[in-house]
Amino acid sequence: SRARARWLANRLADIRAGFRSWHFDVASFNRNCFADAMKRTRLLHLLWLLLLVQPIAAAAQLSPPEPESTTTEPADPLQRQTPRSTVTALIRALAAQNYELAGRYFSMEEQDAARGASLARALQASLDAGGELATFADLSNDLAGDIKDGLPPELEQVGQLDGGDQSPILLVRRDLGTSVETQVAEQGPFWQIAEPTITELEERQAQIGGSETMERGALIAGAPAVDWLILLGFLLGAFIVLRLLAMFFLWVMRRTLAHPDRHGVYRFLHAALPPFSLLLAAIATRVWGSEAPVAIVARQVVLRYIGIVVWIAIAWFAIRLVDAIAQKVTSKLDATERRQAASAVTLARRAAKLIMIAVAAVAILDTLGIDVTTGIAALGIGGLALALGAQKTVENLVGSVTVVADRPVQVGDFCSVGDVLGWVEDIGMRSTRIRTLNRTVVTIPNGDFSSRQIENYTRRDRFLFNPVIGLEYGLSAQKLREGLAIIEKALVEHPLIAEDPRRARLANFGPSSLDVEVFAYIEVSDYAESLAIREELLLTMFERLEDAGLAIAYPTQTLYLRPDQGSLEGK
Repeated sequence: SRARARWLANRLADIRAGFRSWHFDVASFNRNCFADAMKRTRLLHLLWLLLLVQPIAAAAQLSPPEPESTTTEPADPLQRQTPRSTVTALIRALAAQNYELAGRYFSMEEQDAARGASLARALQASLDAGGELATFADLSNDLAGDIKDGLPPELEQVGQLDGGDQSPILLVRRDLGTSVETQVAEQGPFWQIAEPTITELEERQAQIGGSETMERGALIAGAPAVDWLILLGFLLGAFIVLRLLAMFFLWVMRRTLAHPDRHGVYRFLHAALPPFSLLLAAIATRVWGSEAPVAIVARQVVLRYIGIVVWIAIAWFAIRLVDAIAQKVTSKLDATERRQAASAVTLARRAAKLIMIAVAAVAILDTLGIDVTTGIAALGIGGLALALGAQKTVENLVGSVTVVADRPVQVGDFCSVGDVLGWVEDIGMRSTRIRTLNRTVVTIPNGDFSSRQIENYTRRDRFLFNPVIGLEYGLSAQKLREGLAIIEKALVEHPLIAEDPRRARLANFGPSSLDVEVFAYIEVSDYAESLAIREELLLTMFERLEDAGLAIAYPTQTLYLRPDQGSLEGK
């Protein structure tokens, strides 16, 4: 292949040299000769490209394909990557009574199917007789195991054998290996039952002279049916007993309390005791079942899925507690007619319940052995896309929370929002409705409402009284001072005029009047009442000024005519 490539390269060099030496005298050729020359040039180009591509294709055919490189090792076919997966797969093999497969989970120098099956039977018999394995949630799901358990890094304790000495069940982490029996690559590192546990099992086999498992009648999922009934019956019986005790306790409280529905302790216990009874029953089953004299298969399965019952009880308790608190808060808000705050409480209650249900669902899926990492990531991406698509809706919801928390206005307030003036009729979760002075209804999205300038007239504690009274020109200074005193005395004598600030001062010499500025505050919060007081003050000032002979000025103009001095002298 190298010689062929070298030969092709030499031919290519000759063609290139010939192409460079090809010259055409365009002036000496007519148009037909020029076209013929261009055809030969195109053929030469085509030949050059073919010769250029040929050695590359030949080299590609002659050279061997490169092996694909990968950094990801296949998963272990027996699912022994972590202590949790190892124990779970071992229990599954024992439940199926596939002792040859279960023997693959023992660490032996040479794979012996008969010896492995015998060890698997001995382990099952020991565990059925009172041994204990760690539950699914307690087992480490890391490739390196639990590095903080005080054992060497390559060892992991996952349970104890029966007997007074409580010999530990140890796992050992092994590197990549190959099964001698099946010649199937066992990808590592992986976990197997360690040599000390194997030695202990073989010694017990020698002492009792056999390794047969207990027979208790018909089997269901690899365990006697009576063992399933014992475990599940204990859980159900414990829940019934605790639930009856809770109902009796609540009945006693209702008989002793005058108004139990208004009592905070009773409301809390009424919400908490039913799920708390289920939680206590699950905990009692967990504690008793770990040492119960039942088959290890039934025990491990029930103790694994008892975590689902625990999470159901926790979610049930949280939902009932949230409902009780929301109902208490909503009743108080309804009594004060704060409907927008009650709507916010309803939204918060639903959000809290959804979050609690989602957390419980993730925990239950993890207990079932389902990897939820990808699902959570997908939900995160989907939530981001949903948030982008519903940006305005989210903005309005956030605006609703802002309006409820900040409370710039309430239902019934008279306010101005931007250029909208009117009474607030309703503050919903998406928008706020305002009844204008023209009796129309303006609906403003809460996202826009919370970002506008809001002026609440209902929350005024007093009203400004600031008229300008114009007295006519022609008054003497003494009369003007008398008028100022009359106006100020009217302010002082009124009981609803604030003391400070309170003044009447000559402000300007206006175009047609002497302007007296009055500045005071009317100490009422009702707008209609403030109008009545304002009218009363103005009438009092007008009457007293009229009695003193001081007239109120109106716009006037005075025209002065002066005779022309020049024309008069001429006459």
